Amino acid sequence: MAAERKYPPLKTAEEIKKWCDRQERCHTEVRSKLASWSVYGTESEQLIADLISTNHVSEERFARAFARGKFRIKKWGWQKIQYGLKSRGISAYCITKAREELGGEDMDGTLKALLSRKMAGIYRKGTAMELKSKLFRFAYAKGYNSDEIKSALELLIADGD
Repeated sequence: MAAERKYPPLKTAEEIKKWCDRQERCHTEVRSKLASWSVYGTESEQLIADLISTNHVSEERFARAFARGKFRIKKWGWQKIQYGLKSRGISAYCITKAREELGGEDMDGTLKALLSRKMAGIYRKGTAMELKSKLFRFAYAKGYNSDEIKSALELLIADGD
């Protein structure tokens, strides 16, 4: 037995436009939302094409907003942001544009501040090597690459001595 549609065809188009207007969406999110409303196949693809042509959905705009938000609010590194974009099916061109969006951001300063806050919150029972290891794993999980982390830790540990 097929699932019932949430909205009739005309109402579906209105509702998906409203949903896209609330925040930036990518094609994958729109396709998933339509599937949750039991809208599939040609009809789903036609609605997505209409959203793109009316500029309700833009992959590049989404990628830029995603990168800005994840960096500024969640303090993610580029590796994690890039993975998030790839997992949503964003093209390499748009990922490059998202990277450009962060070009003026102070990633090193953000990483150092993040590590400094984390270091203040870690209970210091253990060696300096264990502390460094904990901080490294934390920053790596946030999406920063190992070279960035090593240089930030060197600066942080040198300032702390």
